[in-house]
Amino acid sequence: MLSQKVKDLLVYQVNQEFYSAYLYLDFHDFYKDAGLDGYANWYLIQAQEERDHAMLFMQYLQQQGERVKLDAIAMPDKELKEFIDPLKAGAEHERVVTGLINNIYAEAYKENDFRTMQFLDWFVKEQAEEEDNADDNVKKFELFGSDSKSLYELDAEMKSRVYSAPSLVVG
Repeated sequence: MLSQKVKDLLVYQVNQEFYSAYLYLDFHDFYKDAGLDGYANWYLIQAQEERDHAMLFMQYLQQQGERVKLDAIAMPDKELKEFIDPLKAGAEHERVVTGLINNIYAEAYKENDFRTMQFLDWFVKEQAEEEDNADDNVKKFELFGSDSKSLYELDAEMKSRVYSAPSLVVG
């Protein structure tokens, strides 16, 4: 049985994951409007992944006998002017999400909630990958994005990304 504190943090995380999807859909729209279909693709897939993460948290809570209260999704508040802005905001956002997951893990540890800690292990690894990818995207753009030919190649690279559902088994 989940403690109230761990449950509340997990429910909050569900809503934050849905917000992440919403934020990345906003980034997708920004790049689509700019004609950078590869970057738009990258963030569309990011949005799908975040939605999947929310659903995994929901499934876990439901399997623990808990009801999930869904909140309204906040409107993305990042001001996007330059092509690098979504990349930087995405990297910053992934660090925030990592902090949220670490907080849940720390609380589960305090509660000797080993089941929740085991569930979160996948997300801890996933966040390391998410941060690495986001930071890598920023670095590549900073190095090459100001050159139109290089930007074209970066965009083509981003367009090659394909969606794959998470392989975590909740239970």
